[in-house]
Amino acid sequence: MRRVRYESRGGPLFLEEAPVPAPGPGELLVRTEAIGVTLPVVRKVTEATEPIPLGGEIAGEVMAAGEGVTRFGTGDRVTGLCFGHGYADFALLHEAMASPVPADARAVDAVALVRSGLVALGALEAARPEPGEAALVTAAASGVGHLAVQLARTRGAGRVVGAVSDPAKAGFVRDLGADHVVAYGDDGWGTLVDYALDAVGGALLTPALAALAPGGRLVAYSSGGGTVEAYDLLVGAKSVIGFQMARIARGNPELYERWRRELWRLFAAGEIEPAVHGEFALADAAKAHEVIETRANLGKVVLIP
Repeated sequence: MRRVRYESRGGPLFLEEAPVPAPGPGELLVRTEAIGVTLPVVRKVTEATEPIPLGGEIAGEVMAAGEGVTRFGTGDRVTGLCFGHGYADFALLHEAMASPVPADARAVDAVALVRSGLVALGALEAARPEPGEAALVTAAASGVGHLAVQLARTRGAGRVVGAVSDPAKAGFVRDLGADHVVAYGDDGWGTLVDYALDAVGGALLTPALAALAPGGRLVAYSSGGGTVEAYDLLVGAKSVIGFQMARIARGNPELYERWRRELWRLFAAGEIEPAVHGEFALADAAKAHEVIETRANLGKVVLIP
């Protein structure tokens, strides 16, 4: 089989031939049909001191199941988060991280919807939205952000503000249902909001917090870090809530599964629609990474083996 690998920090990425892996206990061997490209994986290539397997979101057909697997069998279509070599024709997916894909759904839709949608929906739930409240979504054109904009609408947001890195993305975000779009460098982000879903962190925490009305809630789910002044929270009675999808997947599988079913329900009803920025061949993985690294994507970037 083919897989994408690199040998030193920063790449380059290259294709190599490798044996098809055998599933171990609790694992599924999946013939990949679509592979999601995410910023965390791109950052590992550019920042990790030692080369690591390129994992991430995959969707495809189960070809074999390891000892102890009970939920899936050969021929089932699944999607999930792969921690090994995911940029490959075949990948190993632990049963606990796998979710079924409806028969009438494309693998590309599954990769674009499920993992990113779970993060978006989980962050929204952490904000405890009330009908009619105003929402702010940073990185609103990203794989997670573009779904968060739509999900805020489904939860009855009275106004949705999308924040983007480039004003050229404004039209895309408005088409998703945002009432107003701001660029990160703008002076002030307009009328204050009740809650913010922040996927960026770092220096963007300051304007995101400033955009909150008194009593507002900011949900931080990025790996961008950053610090918050306690006094800024005190004077506005604001709060910052951290959200991590992995904690839900490991500690509350029933909730994880309920959210997954809700995403597919909303998709089937036409209430949310995952956007795919581009589909790249495995051999063009470096080009896909460049799109993510330069923040040029509108929606999800996907590799097609």
